[in-house]
Amino acid sequence: MTDGGLVTQRPAGAHSVAQILASARARLTRVTPDQAFAECAAGATLIDIRPAAQRAASGEIPGSVIIERNHLEWRLDPESDARLPWATGYDLRPIVICAEGYTSSLAAAALQDLGLARATDVVGGYQAWQDAGLPTAAAAERSVVIAPGASRA
Repeated sequence: MTDGGLVTQRPAGAHSVAQILASARARLTRVTPDQAFAECAAGATLIDIRPAAQRAASGEIPGSVIIERNHLEWRLDPESDARLPWATGYDLRPIVICAEGYTSSLAAAALQDLGLARATDVVGGYQAWQDAGLPTAAAAERSVVIAPGASRA
């Protein structure tokens, strides 16, 4: 159905963003900020996909790896020519974090689609991390690893 040239009815087979998010989360074993912190101390990699402007305004997580969302799959796919040097196998444990835990769920599901079965995300994102009193730093402290293509906050 159209209204003045605009399609106003969802096309057959299309899904709402709420459905896509629910489908992604059904595949993930999401972790709390405290669980993510403990896993990172044991060798998991915290991947911050927030844009530079959000990191500049809110802060960063020391030790995290900054991979902006539009580069994520290329940087972590072990078969990609654009992968990070340490992304050499499918046994990685990437834990993705965004601002509030929505975009990170979609991103972690995309990493699982690449074969990174252990990929997940942080419930509540950076906001929950900060609320839990876990380590954060001002962007000016330069306490993160910036992947190629990512912008410094």
